[in-house]
Amino acid sequence: MKKNNFQLAVFNFQPKTLLLALYLNDMERMLQYIWKHRLYTESDFVTTEGAPVFVIDAGIQNSDAGPDFFNAKIRIGHTVWVGNVEIHERSSDWYQHRHQKDKLYDTVILHVIRQHDAEIFRTDGEAIQQAVLPVTEKIEKNIEWLLARETPVSCEERIASVPSLYLSDWMSALLTERLERKTADIFVRLQKNCQDWNEIFYITLMRNFGFGLNGEAFELLAANLPYKYILKHRNNPLQIEALFFGQAGLLDDVSLSKAQDQENDSYYRLLRRDYVFLQTKYGLKPINSFLFKKLRIRPVNFPHVRLAQLAAVWIKHDTLFSKILETKDVKTLRSFFEVAPSAYWTNHYRFQMVSDVNRKSVGRRTTDSILINTVVPTLFAYGKYSNKTEYCERSMRLLEEIRPERNSIVTLFHQSGVPVRNAGDTQALIQLRREYCDKKKCLFCRIGFRLLAIQK
Repeated sequence: MKKNNFQLAVFNFQPKTLLLALYLNDMERMLQYIWKHRLYTESDFVTTEGAPVFVIDAGIQNSDAGPDFFNAKIRIGHTVWVGNVEIHERSSDWYQHRHQKDKLYDTVILHVIRQHDAEIFRTDGEAIQQAVLPVTEKIEKNIEWLLARETPVSCEERIASVPSLYLSDWMSALLTERLERKTADIFVRLQKNCQDWNEIFYITLMRNFGFGLNGEAFELLAANLPYKYILKHRNNPLQIEALFFGQAGLLDDVSLSKAQDQENDSYYRLLRRDYVFLQTKYGLKPINSFLFKKLRIRPVNFPHVRLAQLAAVWIKHDTLFSKILETKDVKTLRSFFEVAPSAYWTNHYRFQMVSDVNRKSVGRRTTDSILINTVVPTLFAYGKYSNKTEYCERSMRLLEEIRPERNSIVTLFHQSGVPVRNAGDTQALIQLRREYCDKKKCLFCRIGFRLLAIQK
């Protein structure tokens, strides 16, 4: 059985490496990494019987049942062996994992270990050669420094030492990773919505108008308010707004103490009237308004304001995704979302909450965020789905033309010496932080590998 459920191993390093093992989950993973990237001392690599070991090809790493590396090519003494390699912390782990009874492991030509404490054999009783992996103290300390630090980005002090070309290549790969992840999310929505790209764009836009904190609630609202109903009533702005606010449960989200004010609010009463009619007509069921977070949110980001802006977008456009497919320049794409909600919202942030006069138009930062998080990934996914690479390439170019995002992740990397030129770079850094730094996957990060390799 393959060792997928990693356990904390007691590694014969310094005491701090127990903390390191917690981050790695299993020391074998680290040994596999050292083997794969040849971070050991080749001149000191010998079998337990003293024969010199030279690795011609480390093999292909295996993530399924069976030995850790397939098709390795190794010279042991004067003999060249071709076969598989298994890696453990101790020789005795061979028996702990019952490999001596598993024919899958009869193909192992070398058992790579950190501690030699037993001889091992194939199922027919034939002995298997073993070799202790020679890891220098410098590599041990460097790995410990990289992985056992309790900082948001472990390598922030040394990341500036990574060559710019090397870093640029990794950023490009990270950006592709992020777009592929977003594409997977879009494909899930696509399966649920009968391959309707207009509906998919509608749902994706709705989610991103929640701007993280309310993203789930806005997506749930989209799922409970089909795009086809929006299209049917787009010539009646009040009914579009009634559908959005009613289905969000916000037309009932007025305290009893405001009942009298509610009666005097003609806009609110008209919305209620139209929603009751449309709810009955389509058999609609609103979501719970408490799903929308309102505390510690700037008034401009209140769900009421964002829904009013969304209504304005769909009043302005019908088949918006078709327009996006036809449009190549950033300026025109921005104009699709540069809308202002209806007059009521010039002096309100929510029902019964009068504000100073402010049109609450969708601003530049918001439109750029929509392009980055809605237009770009949907274009990329559409290109993948339809096998039209021009849409994937266009989505990448759009990111190059949009200025960098401003957030804590970008700031941290920028202060560490990472150049940030455009939104493509910031999306790559978000991917790096969330999928590698936060998960302590430094051994799978090219920056981490570079910092280990140059200090070998």
